[in-house]
Amino acid sequence: MRTYSLDDVHETRKRRDSWWTVYFVDPVACRVALPVANRTRMTPNGITVFSLVLGMVSATCFALDHLVAGALMFYLSFMVDCVDGKIARLKGTGTPFGLWLDYVGDRVRVVLCAGGLAYGQYILTEDVRYVLLGASVAVLDLFRYVNAPQMKRVREAVREERGEPELPGEDTVPLDRAPVDLGPRIPADHGPRTGGRGRRLPSFFRRLNRFLARHRVRSHLISGIEFHAAVFVIAPLAGAWALIPLSVTAGVLLLANEIFLVYRMWLFTRRHSVPSQESREHVLV
Repeated sequence: MRTYSLDDVHETRKRRDSWWTVYFVDPVACRVALPVANRTRMTPNGITVFSLVLGMVSATCFALDHLVAGALMFYLSFMVDCVDGKIARLKGTGTPFGLWLDYVGDRVRVVLCAGGLAYGQYILTEDVRYVLLGASVAVLDLFRYVNAPQMKRVREAVREERGEPELPGEDTVPLDRAPVDLGPRIPADHGPRTGGRGRRLPSFFRRLNRFLARHRVRSHLISGIEFHAAVFVIAPLAGAWALIPLSVTAGVLLLANEIFLVYRMWLFTRRHSVPSQESREHVLV
């Protein structure tokens, strides 16, 4: 049996990931994945199921108003969920069923934890806002996961219309983390100059993107992972008083990010979609 090194495990990390994963999860997950790969025969699917069990324990803690314990268990559940992907990539044992199990397991964990958090706080305070909070967290998360594959389908449809090949490696990007493609990047010095301020703004964002890329951080800084971390880890650790304000703030930021991605996709389709034959015939008539 091959013995893996920590460098081998580091090679399984995603090229770019959420800042929460890069700074607060990967350093732990990589060190956990190393003995799992070398000293056990645990499969990625088995690790995924174990992650879901930890998520259920987290939901139970939240329902019993053990907020700190629930937050720690949720963090462990997410960290273990990152380990399964590393093991699959390290040993080449990933399967299509494993992708489905990981995808569905994430949704089940979020729904259970949102329900547990809402139930525990409502029983304690009889404040209906916690019921609305739990429902909103679950609905927003489900919307994000329904929206992501639909945006991917739109990108694929536009490329098919234009006869363009799929981008290398795009099919390996998780649907919830795939950025909306806006076509080829145009250097700032191409096209008409718009003045000093107009040139500095694109240059700033290019430098920021290069900085984030060097640290493996995605350019969209608010995603579902940060949303989950805010609602199920940071807010419970801060205390019951922080549950509603932090969750609402994170939810608004996540929704704003989703709207922005949809807007960029809309611009992309307007610029690059090829009119269908029916549309061209309608125009000619």
